[in-house]
Amino acid sequence: MLKVARGGDEGISLLYNLSKEELVRIIVDDAKNWLAHDGLWFQAIERRYGMGAAVDADIEAWRYFTVIEAKRIMARLGMQPGGGIGALAECLKQRFYARINLQECIEVTANRMVFRMLDCRVQSARKRKGLPDHPCKSVGIVEYGEFAKTIDPRITTRCIACPPDPHPEDFCCAWEFILQD
Repeated sequence: MLKVARGGDEGISLLYNLSKEELVRIIVDDAKNWLAHDGLWFQAIERRYGMGAAVDADIEAWRYFTVIEAKRIMARLGMQPGGGIGALAECLKQRFYARINLQECIEVTANRMVFRMLDCRVQSARKRKGLPDHPCKSVGIVEYGEFAKTIDPRITTRCIACPPDPHPEDFCCAWEFILQD
């Protein structure tokens, strides 16, 4: 007889017996699974209601998810809101996306930072299939803006480039974060 533990206790206890390498593989695989679900959810809405409705729904989902993700990362790192650009840079490294996409923080100062997504799995997959970039700018404005505000309400976010806008070959999207006084 299969006994199912409440709250995932059995599944969690199994993790304690795994090697560091096995845990890393699980984390990366979970991130890929999360992204696959996100993409399939989006495509299902797009097929049924069209691209506009799918983007609108995606914006609303990201409006809440990005705040949850930021708060969980801060809790894990023992951070409180208000940590400035340094806290934002650290939290961006801890996102699910950071496990599967290639990204960088450049031009980092106490009051400003530029974040660039160098290789986005979504955009790379579309490129391999001969499809145009996914038009994610409107979602990104909410996603990155709300994430940054959760880390520190004084941070404002500006899109430098994000599809459907043209962007150079060396990055998919770029965002500027400024700490306001």
